[in-house]
Amino acid sequence: MAPSGEVAAPGPAYNLHMTTEYAPTMRAAGPYDRFFATVYDAVFWRGERAGMAGRRQALLAAASGRVLEIGAGTGLNLPFYPGGLELVLTEPEAPMARRLERRAGGATIVRAPAEQLPFEDGAFDTAVSTMVLCTVADASRAIAELARVLRPGGRLLFIEHVRGDGALGRWQDRLDGAWRRIGNGCHANRDTLAALRAGGFAVEARHDTWRGMPHLIRPLVHGAATRT
Repeated sequence: MAPSGEVAAPGPAYNLHMTTEYAPTMRAAGPYDRFFATVYDAVFWRGERAGMAGRRQALLAAASGRVLEIGAGTGLNLPFYPGGLELVLTEPEAPMARRLERRAGGATIVRAPAEQLPFEDGAFDTAVSTMVLCTVADASRAIAELARVLRPGGRLLFIEHVRGDGALGRWQDRLDGAWRRIGNGCHANRDTLAALRAGGFAVEARHDTWRGMPHLIRPLVHGAATRT
């Protein structure tokens, strides 16, 4: 495991294979975006100590080769990547990206949304998404992009929260609009596993009953989705 805040720099032969026609469509950051980035680590601190950090570490132990993390935020995953990786981090929000840059060490940072990844087909061996597919504007398009930039047989490692069953799911549906405003775009009720399967991934995942998160954003699912 890399020391806290340190990530192996891309090797000299590493090539991002960035597409020349890339022109992302991203809105300008507003006051709430800046506020959300400022308080993000403090909001998640308790959950990290209560078990999320351990879940990140267990997940990322399986990362290998050229690795792409989407929506890297402030860099909470960075301490848990194994050494020797060629790591690229994408983050579309400028206030988050500025904080990410302070932690990223030698990793490459690209400001890009998950729906418009500026990389050629099959450029990565591993992709990582932790609590991101709940927030992207178009989950199906983001998943299609992940499938495109992963090589055949490449894997997406993920931790996501998804719509619950029964009464919990109905409450998530009712409160989704309010939660999106509080959570800076986060949806409480997405069926991410179904979306991954529909996007051409073979999914191995388990539901997690961990109670270290607000009730509205349970259950967690974590595992690996292989690009077929």
